[in-house]
Amino acid sequence: MKFSKFGQKFTKDSAILQLMDDLGNALNSDKPVNMLGGGNPASIPELNAVYQQTLESVVADAFALDSVGNYSNPQGDTKFINTLVEFFNRHYGWGLTSDNIALTNGSQNAFFYLFNLFAGQFDDGTDKAILLPLAPEYVGYADVHIDGVHFVAVPPNIELVTHEDREGFFKYRVDFDALENLEKLKNGKIGAICCSRPTNPTGNVLTDDEMARLTAIAKKYGVPLIVDNAYGMPFPNIIYTDTTLSWDCDTVLCFSLSKVGLPGTRTGIIVADAPIIKTISNMNAIVNLSPVRFGATVATPLFADDRIKTLSDTVIAPFYQTQASLAVSRLQVEFDGYPVKIHKPEGAIFLWVWFENLPISTTVLYQILKEQGTLIIPSEHFFVGVDTTNYPHAKECIRLSIAQHDETIIKGIATIGEVVRRLYDGV
Repeated sequence: MKFSKFGQKFTKDSAILQLMDDLGNALNSDKPVNMLGGGNPASIPELNAVYQQTLESVVADAFALDSVGNYSNPQGDTKFINTLVEFFNRHYGWGLTSDNIALTNGSQNAFFYLFNLFAGQFDDGTDKAILLPLAPEYVGYADVHIDGVHFVAVPPNIELVTHEDREGFFKYRVDFDALENLEKLKNGKIGAICCSRPTNPTGNVLTDDEMARLTAIAKKYGVPLIVDNAYGMPFPNIIYTDTTLSWDCDTVLCFSLSKVGLPGTRTGIIVADAPIIKTISNMNAIVNLSPVRFGATVATPLFADDRIKTLSDTVIAPFYQTQASLAVSRLQVEFDGYPVKIHKPEGAIFLWVWFENLPISTTVLYQILKEQGTLIIPSEHFFVGVDTTNYPHAKECIRLSIAQHDETIIKGIATIGEVVRRLYDGV
């Protein structure tokens, strides 16, 4: 049996496959696992109670059940789209219409569409790429192109900073000098610019000034700026710095219901200029017939009365900020006196830890920790579009999930501490 080139792409190992396999295997294992490597959101009782109540209301509502029992149009559930239009206009005054929003089966599905729309082979023979202005970036981007890999990324400037008046932290900044001097950007070989905010994996939040500069660069070269807002404003709002969320017709904003605690509904939201939305709708029809309606049915009443924003502000964001504080304190205890730094926690559901001059790569460390029942994600997978051959920093970091119970975080970090201290000590 032979597969096409398209099919062969999916027979190969990938970082996102490893991540999801590890998550599934850990959840089904009969052995205790310190699951610090997945991207699943936390199970928050107060949040779950709201969803339980909403689901019960849906079951009792014949109209809602009827909507789940029928296809939506390819753009997505009309009632939810109209509710989202009102929600965004109410909070931001963007002047959106229903022509500016499409739903997808999760944000991974959205990026498959967007990256293949704006990168690859064009009619004029140009091979265009997606520009990631700050690496590391989300591991799930890496393999979404139908043919080949079309990414260009810029390694960050690394700035040593304090956090809550404590030393031992750093922050990534966009290297705009390197970015604006990229030959592919100058030569028209960039099809779109994309960033996540907050950034998965690091929890970094690009400043309003950085976003304004990226917007200006995108407009200068006539390409869209795609912003992955899966962890950002206004939902789930896992973001701890003062930020502004902006949109115009040259910007594509991507949202998700996953990190508000509904990952299984597979509901992604794209806010964009009408021609982009129309194309996304056409792609939905061909790939999926229509987006899943279940998430839209559950979420509509929560957006209509702003409960989703209230829950994000008062439940979701404070929960993760507390977990981040716990994890930071345990890491600093475990690595006191060692050359280990933590990326300043500014948002998302992860911590990014830098083991400077670690004797082994964190890809090897990942295997050692996995054998000891603790899962993390090594850093090299996240430097999409960067040649890491002579870039040691890309092999010295790990991503830790903080969306776990306190006991799991404490035990997992203790295991990491024991293993890594031995490596540094040469034991």
